[in-house]
Amino acid sequence: MHMKLRKLVPAFLLLTLNAAAQTPSKYDQHTAFSPLFYTNSGNEYRSAGGQPGPKYWQNRADYKIGVSLDTATHHVTGSVTISYTNNSPDGLPFLWLQLDQNIYRKDSRAEAAAAVTGGRFTNRAFTQGDEVESVDVIANGKAEKADYVVTDTRLQLRLKQALAANGGKIEIKINYGFTVPEYGTDRLGREKTRNGWIYEVAQWYPRMEVYDDVTGWNVIPYLGSSEFYLEYGDIDYTITAPANMVVVGSGELLNPADVMTPGTQQRMSKARNSEQTVMIRDSTELYNTSVYPAKKTLTWHFLCKNTRDVAWAASRAFIWDAARINLPSGKKILAQSVYPVESYAHAWARSSEFVKGCIELYSQEWFEFTYPVATNVAGIVGGMEYPGIVFCGANTRNAADLWNVTDHEFGHNWFPMVVGSNERKYAWMDEGFNTFINGVDTKVFNHGEFDRPTDVQRGAGRMFGANSEAIMNTPDVVNPAFQGFAAYNKPALGLNILREEVLGENRFDYAFRTYIKRWAFKHPTPWDFFRTMDNAAGEDLTWFWRAWFVNNWKLDQGVRSVKYSDSTDMSRGALITIENLEEMPLPVTAFVQEENGHSDTVHLPAEIWQRGAVWTFRYPSTSRITKVVLDPKHVLPDINAANNTWEATKPK
Repeated sequence: MHMKLRKLVPAFLLLTLNAAAQTPSKYDQHTAFSPLFYTNSGNEYRSAGGQPGPKYWQNRADYKIGVSLDTATHHVTGSVTISYTNNSPDGLPFLWLQLDQNIYRKDSRAEAAAAVTGGRFTNRAFTQGDEVESVDVIANGKAEKADYVVTDTRLQLRLKQALAANGGKIEIKINYGFTVPEYGTDRLGREKTRNGWIYEVAQWYPRMEVYDDVTGWNVIPYLGSSEFYLEYGDIDYTITAPANMVVVGSGELLNPADVMTPGTQQRMSKARNSEQTVMIRDSTELYNTSVYPAKKTLTWHFLCKNTRDVAWAASRAFIWDAARINLPSGKKILAQSVYPVESYAHAWARSSEFVKGCIELYSQEWFEFTYPVATNVAGIVGGMEYPGIVFCGANTRNAADLWNVTDHEFGHNWFPMVVGSNERKYAWMDEGFNTFINGVDTKVFNHGEFDRPTDVQRGAGRMFGANSEAIMNTPDVVNPAFQGFAAYNKPALGLNILREEVLGENRFDYAFRTYIKRWAFKHPTPWDFFRTMDNAAGEDLTWFWRAWFVNNWKLDQGVRSVKYSDSTDMSRGALITIENLEEMPLPVTAFVQEENGHSDTVHLPAEIWQRGAVWTFRYPSTSRITKVVLDPKHVLPDINAANNTWEATKPK
């Protein structure tokens, strides 16, 4: 420091600066606030402001599927015709499809890569996977056998002539079958109840891989932990099953008169106009042959529009109830639940109430629900989401647990069903964003019936402990023990901090809604999200994205000292020095208590840390300060709470 300038610096500030030099800190403001974050400029496909560019494109996949369920062998057999449109500027000499049932083969890559200790996403038994009988390509009205190669959970279709760019179309017909596994890595399966098997069926037809402007074909194999990345389109499908089974699925049932008796249709009509849950099929009717058409089998016909996927469930054991959902636009749709008798005795009697509640709240707060029916299914799957239908554990016993899993799984209808991010790479963009909106929703539902505030500071040791990992990792490389933090809790907490501590609810909510609206039914990347939030909120948040999402930095704010402007008169103001001992910068909230009973709370922005690891601020004290507490409400994950509180030495 220049000598002449040094003479002008008050003595108390020199003491603070000298102390700062002696304080061991990992913090470096040049790294935390580096101007180098976005690695490329915007282009004609994705703008620098985070929105789709003027030439943004994505391919389209429409499906027509017809399958039958054989309950004697637990086997699904049928065919799918895929109408694929190449909207990219590239000719495509080959196409890639997903065969997710191959994960259940004994020779699958997932099985080879599974830990011997097992886990949620490991096989407990094996099937033959996707049994592909034939693949035909239909181009210009002519069908011929396809040249294809199956590699684990992927099928490459090698075309004789490249599929033309900018709108080229092709049809692919595949005849196939598979056995529904009893435990389908907690994403599908079947459960035996006292009144019959419950089938929850997903990843049940060959699906197109995504070809995008970011990496071209996205062909990461399905290993269990990483979820899905899919194209949008219309899916028209039929399920043929024994007549005594109730079948529910994504989208609208097109032929209710063919599969329901007039009495059942009347109950459905009543439910569509009822704020309260209406029973469609109760426990006394499970063996009543008059509640379904007198046929051996029935074919249920569904249509789901502008969707990335569909799933379905079937059982003779289903109790069935429903109620009306009111959307902000004035549109009325249906909430319905199907579950076995055993579940009714627990919490499932409230299921349709929960479905109705969360769909209405999410639609009001973020973006209107886009499907005609929202269905909750009780079965072996603990919690899994698909467009318009979710699978939740049949053994969920109390109302709080059922609300939490129902609310979470239906929250996925916004992330990633509406906002179609790449779950194979970025689990946090669906699980984390969804966990965040779950928290907002739960505070409101039924006057906060299930809201349980958490002490973020107390949980910091686990979330940011020695074995913690960065959010920006693919799910398959994150330690399974930390997956809940990396994909769910940590990104959700980050959004909460942005909303409550950095931007405020109004600015955050506007920016977050902007992101949803911009990328509804499209394929955003993390950088599209970051750029949108920066632009719509009007804040350079790159310091936050770097610290919270890209790196695994920790937070440790502390109070270093309290001095007075005039040591003989403590009512003339105080100088409070705080420090940042870890790598993460965040805003500071300081509660100050004075001897005369006066107290106040000071809020400081994250930018105070642009000058280094130590900051002194002036506080207008009116008497001796007795206590200073950082983060008094415990909303930040400070890993060392011991230095958050400064207390004055009691005078002798």
